[in-house]
Amino acid sequence: MFPPSSQVLRQREGMLADTPFPLLLHALMVEERTCTLELKVRQREKRITFEDGAPVACNSNLLHETLGKYLVEKGRLTEGDYQKALAESVSSGLQLGALLVQKGLISPFDLYKQLQANLAHKLLDCFRWTDAKYRLIADVENLDATVRANTAQLILTGVSTQLPFDTVATHFTFTDDRRFGQMPGVESAPKLSSKDARLFQALRQRPTFNELLERTGFDMEVVLRRLYALCLLGVAGFVEDVDARAQALAQKAPAVPEPVFIAAPEPVATPVPVPSQAPSGTPFADEDEAARNALVGAFLNHRSLDPFALLDVQEDVQPVALRKAFLAAADRFAPLRFQTAELKEKAEGMLAAYARAYGALSEPEQNALWKKRRQAQREKARSNTGRPSTAEQFRIRTDLLDATTQFDEGKRRLEARNFAGAFEYFEYACDIDPRPLHQVHRAWARYLMKPEAHGRLVLQELQELTRQEPGQEEGWAFLGDVARGEGQWALAEDALRKAFKLNPQQRRYVALIQEIARRR
Repeated sequence: MFPPSSQVLRQREGMLADTPFPLLLHALMVEERTCTLELKVRQREKRITFEDGAPVACNSNLLHETLGKYLVEKGRLTEGDYQKALAESVSSGLQLGALLVQKGLISPFDLYKQLQANLAHKLLDCFRWTDAKYRLIADVENLDATVRANTAQLILTGVSTQLPFDTVATHFTFTDDRRFGQMPGVESAPKLSSKDARLFQALRQRPTFNELLERTGFDMEVVLRRLYALCLLGVAGFVEDVDARAQALAQKAPAVPEPVFIAAPEPVATPVPVPSQAPSGTPFADEDEAARNALVGAFLNHRSLDPFALLDVQEDVQPVALRKAFLAAADRFAPLRFQTAELKEKAEGMLAAYARAYGALSEPEQNALWKKRRQAQREKARSNTGRPSTAEQFRIRTDLLDATTQFDEGKRRLEARNFAGAFEYFEYACDIDPRPLHQVHRAWARYLMKPEAHGRLVLQELQELTRQEPGQEEGWAFLGDVARGEGQWALAEDALRKAFKLNPQQRRYVALIQEIARRR
C-alpha cells in the first residue's frame, strides 16, 4: 500500500508532490532518525529538527509563526509588550520566551504549553506545502529544544484537516472490492476523535470502502482522509495484510506454560486504618503553581546548560561538594513529588539530566573536557566580531515574510487598479497565511484581471469561502459583485444582504440591493 520507510528515506531530496509530507513524517518516525528536514517553496522556507523520529523544533521564515507573533495572535500577549520584549531580546541576546518569563508576562508552565501549540501549528501548516522541495540533512541545527510533537497524532490531524484532498486521492488508491480491517498488535496508536473512533470500530467488520461509507454515514472525503491516515500509521490495512500480521504474531507468541496450582494461604485479618491514623507522606506538588512553574522552567532551560551550570557548582568543585549538589538537585524535583504523567515525565527528565551531569563531572577526563569547552566559549565571546551565524542569518530572514505586509501591498495595488500586481501579492499573503480574508481578496483580484474568463471559477471559490467563514464581510461583498457581473441576481442580492447585516454602516450595499431589485 505504501513504500517501506527505508525506501522513502533512501532519496535524500525530492518533491512533496511525489513523496507526501505525511509519508516522510511516518518514515522518520519508524526509522527513529535524528536529522533536519528542509522544506522550500517559492519564498517560504522551514527547517524541522527531528530527534529519534519525533519533531522537536521548527524554524520558519514566516513572521506570524514566530513565538511572539503567535502569542499575540492567541491573545496571550499584547502587541506593545511583544514589541518591547522583542527589542530587549535583540539587544540582550536572551531568548524571547525566557525574557517573557523573566518579566512575568507568562508563567513557565504556560510558556511550555504555548511552545507545544506553536510547534504543532508550524508543522500542520507543512501539510499544505504539496509543491515544496524537501531535503534531508544529517546535521541537526538545534537539539536544545524541550518540546516534542507526537508524530502519529500529527499525521492523523494533518491528513484529516490540512492535506489537500487531491494529494490523498492521488497517493491512496484501491479497487472497490478491496476490504479493510483493524491491524492487530499495534502497540502505540494516536488518540482518536469521535469520528475517527467511529470509523475505526466499523473496520472490525472488514468492509469495503463503499460499505464503510454506509456504516459510518460520513461523506467520501472524510472517510478517505481518515482511512489514509490510519493505514499509513499501520493501525488499519487491507485484510490480506491484517491476516498476515495476525499469523506472524501468532507464530511469535510464546508457548503458554502448564498452570501450577498453589494452595492459597490462610486469610489473615488486616486492621482497617482509621483516617486519623493514615500514614502521612510528601504531598503531590501538581496543584502547587509555584512548584509546577519551577519544574517546567528548569525543564525548559536544562538542555542549554553545561554540567557545571546545571548542578550550580564551580569548575574547581570537590567530590564531596559535587555529591551534595547532585543530591540537592535530585531532591528538588523528585519524580515522586508529582502525580500527573506530564509533570512526572519532566521530573524524570530532570533527574536523568542531573545524573548525567554528576557522572560527567565525576569522571576526570569528562570534567577536563567540559572545562576546555567553557574556556573556548569564553574566548569566542571575547573575540566575537559581531558577524551573525548561519542560524542568526536565518532568523533575520524570518522577519521578512509577513502576510500582513504582503496583503497591505496587494490592497494598495488593487486601489491603483493594478489587478495583476494585486493578485500576485494576495497570492503571497495566502502562501504565508491562508486565512479567509487573504483568500477572498485573491479571488476578487483574479476576477478583476479577466472577468469574462474567471467569473464562474471565482464565483465557486467565493461561495466556498463564505460557507467556511460566514462572518467575513468582504467575502459576501465580493460574492455579490461577482454574481452581479455574472447576471445571477438572486445570489447577488442574498450575498449583499448578508454583507449589509455584518456592516450596516456601509450604505453601498443598500444602493446595490435596490438596483438589483429594479433589474429583477
